[in-house]
Amino acid sequence: MFALRGYEWIFEGDIAACFDEIDHTALMERLRRRVGDRRVLHVVKAFLKAGLLDEAGTDRETVTGTPQGGILSPLLANLALSALDDYFVDEWQRVSATHTDRTRLRRHGLPTFRLVRYADDFVVLVHGTREQAESLWGRVAAVLDTVGLRLTSDKTKVVHIDEGFDFLGFRIKRDVKRGGSRRYIYTYPSRKAVAAIMRKVKEATRQAINDPLSRLLRHLNLVLQGWANYFRHGSSWDTFAYLGYYAWLRVGRWMRRKHPHRSWRWLRKRYSPNHRWHPEQDGVTLLNPATTKIVRYRYRGAVIPSPWPRPGATI
Repeated sequence: MFALRGYEWIFEGDIAACFDEIDHTALMERLRRRVGDRRVLHVVKAFLKAGLLDEAGTDRETVTGTPQGGILSPLLANLALSALDDYFVDEWQRVSATHTDRTRLRRHGLPTFRLVRYADDFVVLVHGTREQAESLWGRVAAVLDTVGLRLTSDKTKVVHIDEGFDFLGFRIKRDVKRGGSRRYIYTYPSRKAVAAIMRKVKEATRQAINDPLSRLLRHLNLVLQGWANYFRHGSSWDTFAYLGYYAWLRVGRWMRRKHPHRSWRWLRKRYSPNHRWHPEQDGVTLLNPATTKIVRYRYRGAVIPSPWPRPGATI
């Protein structure tokens, strides 16, 4: 979606207390459009009205929202937010479905919009001006209001693609290619995402020094590999290399605390038998995220098959 040409303004939406404020009546109405089995509808409604047991032991009635941590909550929240999907799909089909339609709109100085949403994180790409992107405030707020939700005023904003924005842990920004003059859109791990993984590495290497090194390495490798697998679909190699160096330093400090009176030469001989200076014990070697292969996704736009029936169909 981010490969769409001309969509240079980004409306970054942030929903306030999404799981706490969803309107039950509106949610059940949307559910009835897809599910015809009354037994299922009754169970879902009972789930929403189950109440909340607070810290004082008081059972409070839940008149809005979905239970935090409830197994159905992400699914129901996604169903409520599909109101945004429906609005922008209908708008697209109504005025800008064909190339001719879009050309006519732009000839008259009118914008086109594309929504990208994952759960309660969403952005709207705008082919137009900043003022036209700002005009989405009222339209998006009105759609969210139909399901009892609202935008966060201090986090919702409009930015240009050259400024960049964060989405699902990635930093997305248009920049000049290194060594050239052409501009491309790059995606790479955001500062917030990098800070989060560094905190995990730091916390892991603070564990008891009485544990064997292999136990620490197994835990770290799972954390590092999972993070690298998620971000391997962007321009992430430099970040992976930096993270690998940081993890190496933290493990080195852990080993120094475990053996405070030993030299680096002794530590290398004990924990790096292959003389590559990758900490290793019992066949477990510290993972270097930079060895993760970068795999780019092909751009498919909106041509992604869906197994779900169209809105309005019953199952």
